[in-house]
Amino acid sequence: MSESTLCTMNEAVDRFVQDGATIAIEGFTAFICFAAAHEIIRQKKKDLTLCRLTPDLIYDQMIAAGTAKKLVFSYLGNPGVGSLHCIRRAVEKDIPGALEIEEYSHFGMVGRYIAGASNLPFFPLRSYFGSDIIRANDNIQFIESPYGDDQVAVVPPLNPDVAFIHAQRADIQGNAHIWGLIGVQKEAAFASRKVIVVVEEIVEESVIRHDPNRTLIPGLIVDAVVHEPFGAHPSYVQGYYDRDNPFYLDWDRISRDHDLTEKWLNEWVLDVPDRAAYIEKLGSERFDNLKPGEMLAGPVDYGLYS
Repeated sequence: MSESTLCTMNEAVDRFVQDGATIAIEGFTAFICFAAAHEIIRQKKKDLTLCRLTPDLIYDQMIAAGTAKKLVFSYLGNPGVGSLHCIRRAVEKDIPGALEIEEYSHFGMVGRYIAGASNLPFFPLRSYFGSDIIRANDNIQFIESPYGDDQVAVVPPLNPDVAFIHAQRADIQGNAHIWGLIGVQKEAAFASRKVIVVVEEIVEESVIRHDPNRTLIPGLIVDAVVHEPFGAHPSYVQGYYDRDNPFYLDWDRISRDHDLTEKWLNEWVLDVPDRAAYIEKLGSERFDNLKPGEMLAGPVDYGLYS
């Protein structure tokens, strides 16, 4: 059996996240690893470049805490609610510090991860024709198609130093099962130099082997595995807990004021030793309300070689 890659979130951040690093904490609506972000804040990492399709509340909090110098993203907002006020303050008023931004479309960011994962010099796409985004981002270029069908836009590869990938379950080698709205978890993992898989539960290798098609992240690219139940709250993990919508509404109110934001970060991140203490502080009733209903998948017979 391969050596275990299990460690705590504190150990993973301390070992793999260096000041000035480029970080990807992905997850499209679901699987957003707030536990990783909070530990990065707790350890006072700084000058980070944060990459993500939708910055969401997670990067709003990290930027409010002063961890970042640059944001590489597509779409900026508190989903279903409104603006990300901390990021706006950083861009418009340099509070708590200046923030450089580099914006793409969703497909542009996906293309960057794919190019990074595939060791390609760029990724071609046609969706930037007619868009004003090219005026704001010099990294979006146009080249002549080698097949004689006019120009195509290209975006450069993206290779984060570290990716945090949240999943439902993994074995101790990091072979991770993910189901539901998977976003670009796989692409970000394969594009990154170091990969930390964060899971709701650790399972035996036999569980993974009995459902191989659900293994989105193979252990061979994983550097560390962190067991962190409820690590994606307030986002959701399919089959484990639902999205905490009131949290997103509350953040809109809190984040409009810099002092209130700092007070929240102190109470819920800096003054909390780890994720388990954060969960305990929120209370069991909060998570009882987030329990999903049951909808089991049908059984699949992969067949056994004789």
